Amino acid sequence: MPHADRNLAPAVDADRGVIQQRAETMQDRLIVGLDVPTLKEAEKAVRELDGVVSFYKIGYQLAFAGGLDFARELASGGTRIFLDMKLLDIDNTVAKGVEAIARMGMTMLTLHAYPKTMKAAVEAARGSDLCLLGVTVLTSMDEQDVIDAGYEHDPHTLVLRRSEQALHAGMGGIVCSAEEAEAVRRIVGPNMAVVTPGIRPKGSDHGDQKRVVTPAQAIRNGSSHLVVGRPIVGAADRRAVAEAILDEMRSA
Repeated sequence: MPHADRNLAPAVDADRGVIQQRAETMQDRLIVGLDVPTLKEAEKAVRELDGVVSFYKIGYQLAFAGGLDFARELASGGTRIFLDMKLLDIDNTVAKGVEAIARMGMTMLTLHAYPKTMKAAVEAARGSDLCLLGVTVLTSMDEQDVIDAGYEHDPHTLVLRRSEQALHAGMGGIVCSAEEAEAVRRIVGPNMAVVTPGIRPKGSDHGDQKRVVTPAQAIRNGSSHLVVGRPIVGAADRRAVAEAILDEMRSA
């Protein structure tokens, strides 16, 4: 990956109606997961990280505790929000959901990388600035988990297959393990976002993540954005941990 200061700024692809996400600085590339149970805790985390972090992920836990209104509030103030909903439903339902989320001012939205689902979502997002991300294989799943789920491919093969399908569908990016980021980048090219959760600084607890990578290695592997949740929000000094992660990203 080129140095952050030489990366391209986000550019809208008018035909696809999505943003091809290339961040300008490492601060733009760090997404903090607000994986907390209450709005009060989320607001406290955002206050503590003010000036260090400008991009947050809101998933199921916070979304169902009033987090959607909080997401709108943050977005209206210029903060970028990655809404991690992992949509999967019949085409019409997905399309209507994407249209509503685009109107909320969100920056990124996840959906499972099924070809029909991606096609419906891309059409629904056309003309907006919403970057659609295809979730390939969850970073909490290893090969046995994938087999148990009924897939014939191992995680790596399945990630690459879905990345190619996302590219052809016109998606804005991919969510995958940083272990697969380098191979995914070769498939999707330089303009699509490659967003990698399961990032763990050296010495931190892996939790329920099975395919994890350090921040520096993720950057070297070609990740455009790193999602870090518990190592930051669960820290006694969230600001110091976030700054240390940014320093490690810059060192790569």
